[in-house]
Amino acid sequence: MGNSKIRNIKKQLLSDNWYTLNKFSFEYQKDDGTWEEQHREAYDRGNGAAILLYNRKKQTVILTRQFRMPTYVNGNEDGMMIEVCAGLLDGDHPEDCIKKETEEETGYQIENVKKVIETYMSPGSVTEILYLFVGEYEDQMKISEGGGADDETENIEVLEIRFEKALQMILSGEICDAKTILLLQYARDTWFIGVENSW
Repeated sequence: MGNSKIRNIKKQLLSDNWYTLNKFSFEYQKDDGTWEEQHREAYDRGNGAAILLYNRKKQTVILTRQFRMPTYVNGNEDGMMIEVCAGLLDGDHPEDCIKKETEEETGYQIENVKKVIETYMSPGSVTEILYLFVGEYEDQMKISEGGGADDETENIEVLEIRFEKALQMILSGEICDAKTILLLQYARDTWFIGVENSW
């Protein structure tokens, strides 16, 4: 940590029930040179990885649909979210993690993935870095039904959607997950030039 405008950092554990919530107290040096005491809370759930699976020939992508309680209590009517495949690293290398998550959640066994973005998704409150990947899938790579790990109560529905429709679902609000929007926009700008007019 190398910010000379931060000093006297103190950390207090507030919760360690699921992941960890810490309260940080520190002094921040303002532009006029004076020091100001500040307090922030940071939720540490570990880092994660996500992937957009695409089939260039069929012009399709693989997405997932599952219930997300935090969205449900904040106005998402049925709590269901359409997202790219994703998971926490749990100590794994991001590339290894996303290959494992892809098989667990979607049933596709893929070998080649490409990291395209590394991002903080909610830097004001969550420590998580999210590693975003893309990977090409083919029908013969499907080795199971997917749906998520049995011990993680995920109940994931696997969706194969035409790429152009997925882009339209962003505009309609059917897809409102940030990592999914980022990866679909990356795909729009990188591969599927023919559908750009739909935007």
